[in-house]
Amino acid sequence: MVISIDLGGTKLWIGLFSESGECLKEQRTALDDLKGEAVGAFICSKISEVTACQTERLSAIGVAIPGMYDPDHDRVWAPNIPGWEAYPLKARLRQCFGNIPISIEDDRTCSILGEVWQGKAREAANAIFITVGTGIGAGILSGGSVIRGASGTAGAVGWMALEDEYKALYESFGCFESYSSGDGIARLAQSLIEQTPDYNGMLRREIPLQTAAVFKAAEKEDPVALHVLTYCTAAWGRAVANLVSILNPEIIIFGGGVFGPALKYLEDIKAEMQKWAQPLAAGRVRMVGSGLKGLACLYGAAWSAIQLSYQNRTSIYA
Repeated sequence: MVISIDLGGTKLWIGLFSESGECLKEQRTALDDLKGEAVGAFICSKISEVTACQTERLSAIGVAIPGMYDPDHDRVWAPNIPGWEAYPLKARLRQCFGNIPISIEDDRTCSILGEVWQGKAREAANAIFITVGTGIGAGILSGGSVIRGASGTAGAVGWMALEDEYKALYESFGCFESYSSGDGIARLAQSLIEQTPDYNGMLRREIPLQTAAVFKAAEKEDPVALHVLTYCTAAWGRAVANLVSILNPEIIIFGGGVFGPALKYLEDIKAEMQKWAQPLAAGRVRMVGSGLKGLACLYGAAWSAIQLSYQNRTSIYA
């Protein structure tokens, strides 16, 4: 068996997989505002809980993290988890589980690996997985290989510059992510409400304002919600246009908690993309929702753990 972990800014998703790729068990838990070392301890406790009744040996652990991992120094930078500016995740897991093989990848990479392994990119050599949740990232497959970049930050598309004027807010989140991620949608809606004193729609009564409420309000033609999602649809479309023009993918897959409810805007996003992107590339790319129902990242982390387990055994017996 392998344990697969999808760690987000607000949740922990853990799965137990056979090495043949079957998901035997999966569990989602809120982080409940945990910070720093408390998050590491929580991960260890959940792994122990999920494997408690299993008789098969645990052969590897795969973790998808919402940020960047420095394998040379075993440090995780996860901006949406307070206290994880340089967290020693692998060392913390080894304290609990010994010298077991541990794979740590960013969630962007795991998402595209999951779709290549078990989802909608199985036949593709050039594919992009765009995840929109607490943040925004892109897992990129080019010529059959995952693009990681010189320092592991490739695919950090939340930092795309899509506005004319720079704001201090962008320093923490990036321009694109500041208003078009899950948190960004709620942030933009709240800002518009504060700027519109005579607005008395349903979102004014949402305290704190959540992203899900914005989508529900849009269904009822709420003017603030419609304004926010029109803005985001355009931003998503322009960001995709940049990726299509630069990388010429066969398929772009949308996932994360926002896609979800935002899948109903996929045709509008595609229309916006086609205005801006290189015409030949734009005409050939397919745009779809994830085939793994929110589990792409979990599957990708499992695939990484399975590969690491296999490499570990072959090196032992070589």
